[in-house]
Amino acid sequence: MLPWSAKLAGRIDEHVITSELLRDNPLGDPNDRPLWVYVPPGYDDEPDRRYPAVYVIQGYTGHLAMWRNRGPYRQPFPETADAVFANGEAPPSIVVYVDAWTAYGGSQFVDSRGTGRYHSYLCDEVVPWVDERYRTMAAAGHRAIMGKSSGGFGAMITPMLRPDLFGALATHAGDALYENCYIPGFGTAVRQLRDYDSDIWQWWDDFRSRPSFTKEADQHLLMLLGVSACFSAREDGTVELPFDPRTGMLRPDVWQQWLDWDPVRMAPKYAAALRSLRAIWIDAGTRDDYFLDLGAEAFRAALHEAGVAGDVISFELFDATHAGIDYRYPLSLAWLCQRIA
Repeated sequence: MLPWSAKLAGRIDEHVITSELLRDNPLGDPNDRPLWVYVPPGYDDEPDRRYPAVYVIQGYTGHLAMWRNRGPYRQPFPETADAVFANGEAPPSIVVYVDAWTAYGGSQFVDSRGTGRYHSYLCDEVVPWVDERYRTMAAAGHRAIMGKSSGGFGAMITPMLRPDLFGALATHAGDALYENCYIPGFGTAVRQLRDYDSDIWQWWDDFRSRPSFTKEADQHLLMLLGVSACFSAREDGTVELPFDPRTGMLRPDVWQQWLDWDPVRMAPKYAAALRSLRAIWIDAGTRDDYFLDLGAEAFRAALHEAGVAGDVISFELFDATHAGIDYRYPLSLAWLCQRIA
């Protein structure tokens, strides 16, 4: 395993896309966003050929440049994805790497009063931008979306909301079944906030005043603040936590706003959209830190209840925690491309 970058058989074009939908967003985040587009081997040699496309989105605190991070004995996904096509494991396809970073570390790929219109940015700006500049097969049946964790959540909800754009998905340990993946962390957050007079904004001011992730609470409270901004911001953008920060008691009306974004609970409402999909990959580790193996089971059950055909679904639980499952990405990529080609 080379500890340095390998030469790709295809290529990655690095762009910057100017988003009108993200202009003047509530956090003042840039509306100029990086966008990577991978084209497979042979793309330039066959000017009349069109290709299916897979959109790749990231987990919480993930940003585009991190796709190049190289761990020991592991290749980064752009290289393992390239190998899928170089080795003939899947039909040649375009792979689009999307940035949806915010000052809070993520956007959950939803339109939110607290962060900005990231769902619309993905669907109404990024997808048309790619279709205009690359030889895609510009139809939902030939377009898929995939991601892990928060990216897996985004991959689940986006085809539900926009079946006109996306006809397949892969979710790796995607956020689902919120009573198991989120509520257990609320008690931990209450304890951590005691050091900040139970005020998450005091923690936020502290976090921004020093090197990030130098305190144990940082990762947990950042995700709490960020997801709250995505799911439960008021009309004026004020972020509301789904529980009382001193007692940990749920705030039912705010918590319901989170539940409204639970893919398991969304499935009945969007049953027709789910039935229209050509391929749904679901996996998770059996020791997932956020119980997302339970969420995976529950989402599969919701798909069956919605009438999704069994041969559309690929489901697997495997021995792992929430971390270190990036080796699964090329497996789902190859499977998706076979289904949408």
